[in-house]
Amino acid sequence: MGTAPKIPESVLVVIHTTDGQVLLLERADRPGFWQSVTGSLDAPDEAPCAAARREVQEETGLTAGVVGPLHDLGIQNRYEIYAHWRHRYAPGVTHNTEHVFALALPAPVPVKLAPREHLAHAWLAWEEAARRCFSPSNADAIRILAKRLGWKASTGEAGETP
Repeated sequence: MGTAPKIPESVLVVIHTTDGQVLLLERADRPGFWQSVTGSLDAPDEAPCAAARREVQEETGLTAGVVGPLHDLGIQNRYEIYAHWRHRYAPGVTHNTEHVFALALPAPVPVKLAPREHLAHAWLAWEEAARRCFSPSNADAIRILAKRLGWKASTGEAGETP
C-alpha cells in the first residue's frame, strides 16, 4: 500500500503538569529516542491547532480541551529533517516547519499509547525531560515553557535520574 509523502509541516505538543512534570514518549521506530507528542499535518489545509489536537488523541488517548487547555506557544521551528526519515517526504524535501503547543494538566494522568508509534511513556521533571529528548527543538520547547511558567530547577533531592 503506497502512501502519500508526508507534509513538511508538523506540530510538537509538550504535555505537562502545572508543577513542571512533562510527558515523554519513546519512539517505536527508534528505541531510545524520547520525545513529546509530534506529528505532521494530514493535509495542506489542516490547521496546526487541529493537527495538535488530533496527534494528542492518536498518541496518548487524551482529548485536548477536556483534560486541559491546549496553548499555541507562538513558536515555529524550521529544521533539517534527519536523513533516516527523509524517505517519508517528497523527493528534494529537506526541511520541516514545526508549530509548538503545550497541553497543561493538573497532574499526571494515564495515557494509552499508539503501539505502532511508541514503546513506553514517562512523566519526568522538566529538566530531566529536556535532557532526555533527542530533538533539540523539543528540549528547547520544554526549557522555554519552564521559563514562561516559572518552574524552578530541581534541588536534586528527588526525581528520576538518567
